[in-house]
Amino acid sequence: MSRLITRMLVSDTKYSFLKQLGLTAENDGGFDGKWSSSGKIIESVSPANGNLIAKVYETTLEQTCNTITEAYKAWPDWASMPIPARGEIVRQIGNELRLNRKALGQLVSLETGKILAEGIGEVQEYIDICDYAVGLSRTLPGSIFPSERKDHTLLEKWNPIGVIGIISAFNFPLAVFGWNSAIAMICGDAMVWKGSPTTPLVSIATTKIIANVLRRHEIPGAIASLVTGGSDIGDALVTDKRLPLISFTGSTKVGKEIAIKVQERFGKCILELGGNNALIVTNDADLDMAIRAAVFSCIGTAGQRCTSTRRLILYSKIKNEFLNKLKTAFKNILERIGDPLDENTLYGPLHNQQAVDNYEKTIKNAVASGGVIEFGGKKIERPGFYVEPTIISGLSIDAEVVQMETFAPIVYILETDSIKHAILLNNNVKYGLSSSLFTNNLFDIFQWIGPHGSDCGIVNVNIGTSGAEIGGAFGGEKATGGGRESGSDAWKSYMRRSTITINYGKELPLSQGIKFQ
Repeated sequence: MSRLITRMLVSDTKYSFLKQLGLTAENDGGFDGKWSSSGKIIESVSPANGNLIAKVYETTLEQTCNTITEAYKAWPDWASMPIPARGEIVRQIGNELRLNRKALGQLVSLETGKILAEGIGEVQEYIDICDYAVGLSRTLPGSIFPSERKDHTLLEKWNPIGVIGIISAFNFPLAVFGWNSAIAMICGDAMVWKGSPTTPLVSIATTKIIANVLRRHEIPGAIASLVTGGSDIGDALVTDKRLPLISFTGSTKVGKEIAIKVQERFGKCILELGGNNALIVTNDADLDMAIRAAVFSCIGTAGQRCTSTRRLILYSKIKNEFLNKLKTAFKNILERIGDPLDENTLYGPLHNQQAVDNYEKTIKNAVASGGVIEFGGKKIERPGFYVEPTIISGLSIDAEVVQMETFAPIVYILETDSIKHAILLNNNVKYGLSSSLFTNNLFDIFQWIGPHGSDCGIVNVNIGTSGAEIGGAFGGEKATGGGRESGSDAWKSYMRRSTITINYGKELPLSQGIKFQ
């Protein structure tokens, strides 16, 4: 059945990118150096029209266990390669991604519903992190410390951690895996990746690209393995003691459960969880710039980014002017609604019916709590899962719906008259991912970025809450999980640290001057 459906799509020139990505045959959902297909069938559905794209085999629990075994067998030779040699492999993966940038970006748009510019941008993000990782392969540091003992050297060395598990979400089915995989491969780790069960074709196409590079160099494909399925497959990774690190992107509720299970076996976690992000606009801000930032941060990816702006904290003096401009901008954006694969589309659908149901339930609860709909608030009557971007005012920071994260284009308006109060409003949620301040006041800026300012992992000034660069570490505090991926020193999570003392003398002194003889 999956073979028939994919071939039907490939016959349409609009979907010719599927053939370029090797998705014309039956789509197997598991890869451990070879493709397998014996699990139950899952469906990939287009958010743009609700139509079936393809059917894919899930990985069984037995296959998942075997996949970890194969990755573990392949790991020692990979870890033994010189780090720059591993960097050369990652460089070639980046080049293959460049060759398939548009096709893979189209696939991301087709399966997730995000607009084409964002789909291609996601592939570019993976390319960028490959470039970053190649540089890292020539610069991974160690340390030498002064020893208090004569004829002793004190070193710090980093070694690969082993085989890691990567569990990614539907909204960034490629980039988040890229953050993890490029850095992990440089560090000498093998991987078992479980992508979202609603974006299996992105996972399969990406794995095919990596496998082709590995095959050319006679490197076992199992070092970049793929399993497909739901929570039972994810749980198999989380509870397997052979995976010392689990990188999970998803909800705070599930992330908390994973953290407990991994900690019980003394494993490590990288958790990238929820966000309830605020954008503050002061009296002296450049309003036109703030509007442009707010529009993308509020409704980019139809509000389905963990960094999406969910609260607008506006100074009273500029509140009405800002709101009027924002409404006009939203209205203009709705004139560019359509098929995500159309380059002219600026606003696409939610991912599935469940997301639409959550959107409608949240708006109903907001109104019941006293919220006033300033703009939007309804499902758009057209094929697919389209909803109106929505602005709601009249609620306090303590309202339940304001405190929660709804993965939809809904933003709440809060009012303030001081930077101190604005910071309190920003920090008064359980999440701590991204935050933004628009101001031209240096005092406000340094209050905002200081020890009593924003408590988020990402603290921006005069840019929106969405759109992080790969050079900095990405992640947040509190219920966002505390994980860090991508740039800076995020590589340390994928390695184990050894403190090494070498005695090259003929005596055996003890530290702290202890005498024991």
